[in-house]
Amino acid sequence: MVIKIGRKVIETEIEALKLLKKNISVDFVKVVDLLFRNKGKIVVSGIGKSGHIASKIASTLSSVGSPSFFLHPSESNHGDLGMLEKKDCIILISNSGETSELINLILYCKKKKIPIISITSEPDSTLAKESNLNLLIPKNIEACPLELAPTSSTTCTLALGDAIAVTLLKKRDFTKKDFRDLHPGGKLGQILLQVKDLMKIKNAIPLVNETHKVSHAILEMTSKGQGCVGVLSKKGLLCGIITDGDLRRHMNSELLDRKVYEIMTKDPKTLSPSTLVSQALKMMNKKSITNYFITEEKKPIGIIHMHDILRK
Repeated sequence: MVIKIGRKVIETEIEALKLLKKNISVDFVKVVDLLFRNKGKIVVSGIGKSGHIASKIASTLSSVGSPSFFLHPSESNHGDLGMLEKKDCIILISNSGETSELINLILYCKKKKIPIISITSEPDSTLAKESNLNLLIPKNIEACPLELAPTSSTTCTLALGDAIAVTLLKKRDFTKKDFRDLHPGGKLGQILLQVKDLMKIKNAIPLVNETHKVSHAILEMTSKGQGCVGVLSKKGLLCGIITDGDLRRHMNSELLDRKVYEIMTKDPKTLSPSTLVSQALKMMNKKSITNYFITEEKKPIGIIHMHDILRK
């Protein structure tokens, strides 16, 4: 019995989403175009369950490059209308389209000529008629058997908000880097870190010229503590690398007086600054190496060690 009810609810909400999918038409294109051209912030508002959905939509929009905030209708009646500016646009959410708490918001936006986008299931409602653009969600298909508790309607509104946010993301050419910049904290921020965010730079990079003696390379390697040293050509390009392994393989009484180009490993593998730290770690594990030089046009600009990644 319980499983049957649970499945029925989900089935009903899926059907509602299928109907919503069919409703995505030219009005959706107009809404996205308006929001894309908008020079201010996207304000989202609603009361009750619609308010919770509005808050989530605003948060999602902001996180993918469309600055937005949630405005509580009741608070707007007590001074928060001042948060709205002429260059903004507003999305008002009400299943019935007759939510009384939205009246003053509508009047204020009309006065300030702030574009209104409505999300409702009633095309002939006051909200729909007073809006510049309207997006419809399916009508009378709540999963609640009493058709009183907002269920399918809030699911559809949430999905519609996601559709708007993702479409804007693509139109703005929003990248993983942009996303990482807005999500620097937590596990997600760490996953999207790039090697340039952790690499050692400038004087911390162990480097010698190809004509230097191995003795000089050992001193450089030891002082920088990276377990390797990069070798520069006369043009300042990274042409080789010397590791502890290279020193052991060439160990003899004449080693210290040899030139570094004689024992170096030529054309070492390098990373670009935008390489994800997670990808760099995978490559280190796969190739059983502990560090990479970071280069731009073959010029070394940094070095990253496995320990730097693991510490982060």
